[in-house]
Amino acid sequence: MTEKRRALVTGAASGIGRAIAERLDEAGHDVLSVDLASAADGPGVAFEADLTTPEGNRDSVAEAVVRFGGLDLLVPCAGFQHVASVAEFPEERWDSLIGVLLTSPFLLAKYAWPHLEEAGNGQVIVIASVHGLVASPFKAGYVSAKHGVVGLTKVLALEGAEYGIRAVALCPGYVRTPLVEGQIPAQAAAHGMDEDSVLKEVILAPHAVKELIEPSEVADAVDFLLTPAGRTITGVALPMDMGWSAR
Repeated sequence: MTEKRRALVTGAASGIGRAIAERLDEAGHDVLSVDLASAADGPGVAFEADLTTPEGNRDSVAEAVVRFGGLDLLVPCAGFQHVASVAEFPEERWDSLIGVLLTSPFLLAKYAWPHLEEAGNGQVIVIASVHGLVASPFKAGYVSAKHGVVGLTKVLALEGAEYGIRAVALCPGYVRTPLVEGQIPAQAAAHGMDEDSVLKEVILAPHAVKELIEPSEVADAVDFLLTPAGRTITGVALPMDMGWSAR
């Protein structure tokens, strides 16, 4: 049986972050759902913050501690994508991607660290990506940030071990989120294909198994890491990528 946790989940207004926050809330955990857009209709306690700033990250941790009396689970999930060649990649988009996908998880961990230490069994579960393990063209900012956050996770696990803190980076392939599903009609039109074909042959081309991952399946992985059976898993990037990184 999983003990009750006091959790902070970012990117909780939609997609993977929302699925995780909902699962934690349904299981009876205390959940602070953080997002730039209002997550007022989301699970747990909603909190709006700009995670590109130190203040937004610090205030998110402070809010969770005030609300719940402490913090023992941190799930950085906020993110976005920008597709462009290296030569044409906008510098401001690079800065924003690194800020949200890499700097924010670092700052959240930094500000949460004393509370994770106090808990004695704290966990950081970073929602990284298969792009933390492999690369794709035209995604320099996203791939660089995700590779970086995998390295950060390993450092957190090593530094946290003596305090009972574990850290894992989950690395899913393509997940059925509004961002991914929104690409399908445009890609179908561009390639002159039906939507089912473009999903399997274009979007899911790197997957060995030509299926989207469901947000609930990422929440399942978080669930498992919270159980006693997940106790030995720390300091690793855990692929859940339908065989993408096997190539």
